[in-house]
Amino acid sequence: MEFTAQKIAEVLGGRVEGNPDIAVDRVIKIDGDETGGLSFLANPKYESFIYTTGADVVIVGNDFTPEKDLTITLIRVEEPYLAIATLLDLYNKMKLDKTGISGNAFIHETATIGENVYVGDFAYIGKDVALGDDVKIYPQAYIGDNSRLGERSMVFAGARLYHDTVIGKDCMIHSGVIIGSDGFGFAATENNEYVKVAQIGNVVIEDQVEIGSNTTIDRATIGSTIIRKGVKLDNLIQVAHNVEIGENTVIAAQTGISGSTRIGRNCMIGGQVGIVGHIKIGDNVKIQAQAGVPANVKDGEIIMGSPAINLRQYMKSYIHFKNLHSIVERLDNLEKQLGDSEA
Repeated sequence: MEFTAQKIAEVLGGRVEGNPDIAVDRVIKIDGDETGGLSFLANPKYESFIYTTGADVVIVGNDFTPEKDLTITLIRVEEPYLAIATLLDLYNKMKLDKTGISGNAFIHETATIGENVYVGDFAYIGKDVALGDDVKIYPQAYIGDNSRLGERSMVFAGARLYHDTVIGKDCMIHSGVIIGSDGFGFAATENNEYVKVAQIGNVVIEDQVEIGSNTTIDRATIGSTIIRKGVKLDNLIQVAHNVEIGENTVIAAQTGISGSTRIGRNCMIGGQVGIVGHIKIGDNVKIQAQAGVPANVKDGEIIMGSPAINLRQYMKSYIHFKNLHSIVERLDNLEKQLGDSEA
């Protein structure tokens, strides 16, 4: 698909400097070797590449002042990075815009299917499932009985939604995701054997949530595991039973969250973080990568380390840790000197 510079500017609310009729059909890196296409300049560190880029059209900020003559067409916008994000999202939606029900799909006779829905080959739609308008279920996805998917949500190939799962509007569930599998609940006996505790709750995912590939979200023992509006989960994350994650929180890959923990709004959690169960993490908390969180965290805290402590405390302690070898040597020398003097 080709779009003119003028059309792109209209979509982004920008203005064209150069040839408004020049057409592009792909996005390329400003520092790459490709020619033609559309690129963008959002980071000043890459400014030198705008004079050598092979792109025909470049999105720049309103405050960009070229130091050399340019032969390319510019589209000026308020925020270049946000503009390119908007453009890529629109392009991706057009690319993924599929409709129609495959004859190879299984759809239970009690399921309710909205308008403009896509169900791909060998997908399974169970009993009493409800799919909203413009929902897309890609090949080999599984939607368990009594599940609900809101308008415009997408479930990519091979994802699995167990029974009673509730998905809001505009959600994106990537391949390999498993939602609603049993929580890790077992009761110990006197003989050190473990009896399974039935997990009879479900998972509720609110609007505008994105869940990365191979992430797992366990169903609640009783009640619901809840992912609030706007949450973004990376690949390979484990969310245990009865966890609640607050609005607009983002979590990077390989993080594990133990059961019944509550995470607040607008938190940022780095990769490989481990969080124990039954604690409360406040709003606007930042947790650095590989942290181990053993206790409640107050609103606005920034923590690091394992066990995790306040970031400033950690950095001060780390200075001493790095110097530990020389400190030990100094202590050894002092003890030797004291021993010699006593002798």
